[in-house]
Amino acid sequence: MYTGEILESMKKVEAARDANLALEPRRMTAEEKDALLSAYHPDYKESEFETLKIGVSRGDKVPHELAALLQGKPRIGAGDADLTKIDYDTDVLIIGGGGAGSSAAIEADNNGARCMIVTKLRIGDANTMMAEGGIQAADKPNDSPAVHYLDAFGGGHFAAKPELLYKLVNEAPDAIQWLNRLGVEFDKAPDGTMITTHGGGTSRKRMHAARDYTGAEIMRTLRDEVLNRGIPVIDYTAAVELILDENGRCAGAVLMNMETRELRVARAKTVILATGGAGRLHYQGFPTSNHYGATADGLILGYRAGAKLLYADTLQYHPTGAAYPDQIYGALVTEKVRSLGAKLVNAKGEVFMHPLETRDVSAASIIRECGDRGNGVKTPDGVGVWLDTPMIERIGGEGTILSRIPAMHRMFAKYGIDIRVEPILVYPTLHYQNGGLDITPDGMTAVENLYAAGEVVGGIHGRNRLMGNSLLDVIVFGRNAGRCASEKAKSVEPGALTLSHIDAFLKERGDAGIEGDTVSPKLLPVYTHGNPDVPKKPF
Repeated sequence: MYTGEILESMKKVEAARDANLALEPRRMTAEEKDALLSAYHPDYKESEFETLKIGVSRGDKVPHELAALLQGKPRIGAGDADLTKIDYDTDVLIIGGGGAGSSAAIEADNNGARCMIVTKLRIGDANTMMAEGGIQAADKPNDSPAVHYLDAFGGGHFAAKPELLYKLVNEAPDAIQWLNRLGVEFDKAPDGTMITTHGGGTSRKRMHAARDYTGAEIMRTLRDEVLNRGIPVIDYTAAVELILDENGRCAGAVLMNMETRELRVARAKTVILATGGAGRLHYQGFPTSNHYGATADGLILGYRAGAKLLYADTLQYHPTGAAYPDQIYGALVTEKVRSLGAKLVNAKGEVFMHPLETRDVSAASIIRECGDRGNGVKTPDGVGVWLDTPMIERIGGEGTILSRIPAMHRMFAKYGIDIRVEPILVYPTLHYQNGGLDITPDGMTAVENLYAAGEVVGGIHGRNRLMGNSLLDVIVFGRNAGRCASEKAKSVEPGALTLSHIDAFLKERGDAGIEGDTVSPKLLPVYTHGNPDVPKKPF
């Protein structure tokens, strides 16, 4: 299945393996990192961004694909839904059925609130389910939340909102124990101590994992807890517009059945947006590791209602997405592969960077190696570099791959590649939405009674995220939103429901001279031949 050129390069990797195993690549200086990022990271390509003309964050820079949706035509008009007919009435409406939404529902339920989850796919169809490598928490004797804070603050280019990052790292140990009590099967030593490993940019081993399907294990547990509690879940139903009351407070959402397209009205005292990321917008033509429904819906819904954005111009391109074979192009190759000892190697068999640099630096290094340096491995449809996975068993012993990263082994074995004896080809894949809705420490946006949690939030990680901090923020801020929104609901009585903000948005759109037929929220991508959603492969 390999071309002659790929096989020739693979021989060079094998021949250099012993020497590369002994090699200790140096980490880049801060100056080298800054120069690399500005020259090669996709976030720095000015031509791929535009300035918002309308809304509370007008003047901010965002990707073209996101701008089209933020400034697009609302999917419904102000008169399309009968707000006098209430189909669902609840204390806390949670939009999104992933890890953040499920965590919020559990805590809202614990606080005695009536809550309901609405999700456009099924509960658990989320990026949480697809997270592989682990979840960070400083709970070992040689570590502390302060050290965790410093690692994450520096890794995010010192741009995180301090109060949010403080909350993330200080509540991390309790989040791990909460998941452990719910039944998450973390990797443990025979004495019951949790096994922890390094991740890119971490100065301590604080990555807790369940093999290499940590997110799936966490989502399985949260989903079971939600369903066992009898919390209502309305699936295959999308929120297409938020509802405000006469006082400008969030008071529910207009929902659309994804099959029948019928509209339903959900009234709520508080609303939590937990809609996840935006990978399926395929910014700059990149492939994505994201689930099918990751189309930035929460950003659009929140923005039209008046919620501010923060760092919406920053995305995370995971350095190791599968570059070959084509059937799994863009699929995530977890950072845990590198934390276990695999190094990144170019077509000549040379290790060209430290394997555990931060994700933005690693992605930019690979793009540079495949571009200006001309050291990428050409595939039938693109280019990549080697991730030398056989190193793992040279370091950890026979059986390490099957015991620690079995999902990775299975993913490639389906296509005749045994990662225990063959290196694999990788290239950056669109992975995470660093920016999002701006929130206060209690999880509320600029719109009263509208909360947000998970990947839809901006500011927690700054302008780059370290491995394992996304599963952590899903739990910490999901629980936080559930607690705070349910407590606020005790003192809220919604006023008369209105969709007048749609008319105000359309007027602002017209006054700004914005044209075009882009309808938002997008809801789902379309991958028919010739459709603009199909990634173009940015090689």
